[in-house]
Amino acid sequence: MRAVAKYGALTTLGSLVLSALVAVPADGASAAGTPAAGSGSGSGSAAARGVARAAARAAAAGIAFGACPKTEMLPAPVTCGTVKVPLDYAEPDGPAISLTVSRVAASGPADRRQGALVFNPGGPGASSMYFPLAAEVAQWRRIAAAYDLVGYAPRGVGRSAPLSCKDPADHAKAPTQAPTHPSESYKRERIAEAKAYAQGCADRAGTALRHYHSLNNARDLDVLRAALGERKLTFMGASYGTYFGALYATLFPTHVRRMVFDSAVNPDPRRIWYRNNLDQSAAFERRWEDFRIWVAKHDATYHLGIDAAQVQRSYEQVRAGVALEPAGGTVGPGQLQAAMLGVGYYDDYWASRASALSEYVKGNPEPLISQASPHPEAAEDGENGGAVYTAVECNDAPWPTRWEVWDRDNTELARSAPFETWDNAFMNLPCAYWPAPRQEPVDVRTRPGQLPPTLILAAERDAATPYEGALELQRRLAGSALVTERDAGTHGVSGADNPCVNAYLQNYLLKGETPRRDAACAPHPEPDPVSPESAKSLVAQQGRLAPAPRPRMPGSTV
Repeated sequence: MRAVAKYGALTTLGSLVLSALVAVPADGASAAGTPAAGSGSGSGSAAARGVARAAARAAAAGIAFGACPKTEMLPAPVTCGTVKVPLDYAEPDGPAISLTVSRVAASGPADRRQGALVFNPGGPGASSMYFPLAAEVAQWRRIAAAYDLVGYAPRGVGRSAPLSCKDPADHAKAPTQAPTHPSESYKRERIAEAKAYAQGCADRAGTALRHYHSLNNARDLDVLRAALGERKLTFMGASYGTYFGALYATLFPTHVRRMVFDSAVNPDPRRIWYRNNLDQSAAFERRWEDFRIWVAKHDATYHLGIDAAQVQRSYEQVRAGVALEPAGGTVGPGQLQAAMLGVGYYDDYWASRASALSEYVKGNPEPLISQASPHPEAAEDGENGGAVYTAVECNDAPWPTRWEVWDRDNTELARSAPFETWDNAFMNLPCAYWPAPRQEPVDVRTRPGQLPPTLILAAERDAATPYEGALELQRRLAGSALVTERDAGTHGVSGADNPCVNAYLQNYLLKGETPRRDAACAPHPEPDPVSPESAKSLVAQQGRLAPAPRPRMPGSTV
C-alpha cells in the first residue's frame, strides 16, 4: 500500500508520530531469558525450534554497538550494530542474514532504566534506524530517560539483506499517468508491468524470496529481543508494525512486557491483504474529502473553491494541466497523485499541498514541482522499500489470481472512491502473478490472562489503517485498551501534538497503566492555512518521524 512504505515512514525529524497458531505456554521462557518454543504453526514446529535456537545464540552474542556507518547518517550518541537471524527458521544453522540495529542509551539514572524500547514504523519496507533521534524530541524525553531507544532495519530493508526487484533508475521514471477510471489498454499495460515486476523479484532474490514475510518479521523481533539482553520485549509498532507486532503477541505472549499498537492494521485473516487494500482505498476517499472541505473553509487563502466540489474541480484542472504539459518536465498525473496522497496520511501536508495547487492555478508551477518531483538520489531506497513491501504482502496470504476479480472489485469501488482505488490496485497487482509460495495468515488472538495489558492508539478517520482495524485488534487481544483520537485522521497519533494521547502513551510506557475503559481524546487542532508565499517555509518546518506510508511504484513519491 506505497513513497517510502505503505502501511506505515516518512523518516524526517520534528515531532514523532509513531504509521502461529499455537502460543508459547505460560512458562515458555527459559531461565536464560530465551524462548523455549513458540514459533511457526506450533510450539513444536521446526520454525519454533529455530527461533529458540537463534534467540539463544543472539542472547549469548549480544550486539556490539559502535559508531554508526556514514551511510546511516546517525550522529553520536546514537550507536549501531548488527544481529544475525536465520534466513529460514526451519533451518537455523543454514544461511543467516544480518539486521542493522541502532540505539541511544536511556538518559536517566541507571536505577530507573526500564530496558529497551524497540520501534517499527510500518511499511512493509520501512526502517526505524532513525528512531533513537527521538530522544531529542520534547514529547519523547521522559520516555527516552527511562528506555534505550532502539531502531532497526527489518529483513530486506536498507543494509539488512536488501531486496530489489528492478533497476532503481526505472523505479524513479517520470512523468507517469494515474487515471481514476483507466481504459482497457491502460489496464493491459499495467498487467504486463505487474507480471514483469513479480518475475523481477524472483529473478533477483532467487529462492530467498519466500522467506521475506510477516511471520519471519515477528520471529526476527524475538531474536532482537534476546540480542538486546531483554527477557521480555517492550515494543511499539505503527501501521504495518502493528500487524507483525500482533503476530508476535500471538506467538510469544510470555515474552511481552509492554506493547503499543499505533494505527492498527485490521488483523482479520480474511482481510490480509487484498481486502485491507480495498478498505484502505475507500477510507482515502473520505480523507480526501476532509482535505477538500478544509481547503474550501480557507478559500480566502487558496482561492480553489468555496466547497469540496469546487476544490475537486480545481484539482482536476491541475491534473489536466500536468497531463498536457508535465510541470518541470517530470510532474505528471502520477506524481501529482502521489504528492496529494500525502494529505490522506498527514494533515501536516494540507497547507503546503493546497498552496502548491493554488499557485499552479495562478500560473506558478514551482511549488508543485518542488513538492512532487521525483528525487533521483532516493531512487535506490524507494525501489528497495517497494520490493520489500511487495514481497511481504504477496508472501503473507493468498491473493486473487484472476484479473477478472481485480477488475470487478476495483471498477465497482472506483465508482464511489475514485481518488486512490486504481493506483492502489496496480500497486498490489504483482501479487496476482507472484511466483513464490503463499501462506495462510495466522489467526491473531490471545486468551484472557495470556498477554499483559497492551495499548492501542487510533485516529477515528485514519485512511491508511481504517478505524475498524483498531476495533478488530482490540477484540482479538484480550485485555487490550483502546485510546481513540476523535474526528481526526492523521496516520499515527502518538508523540505528536495531542497532549491527551501523549499522556496515555507515557502513562503506559512509564507506569504500565492503561485506561480502565476505552478512552477518547479530542482531536488535535486543524492545520493553520498559510499564504502561498509561506508554503516553502512551512515545508521546511514539517520534519517528522512518522508511520511509513506505503512504498510507491515507479515514478511516484510522497
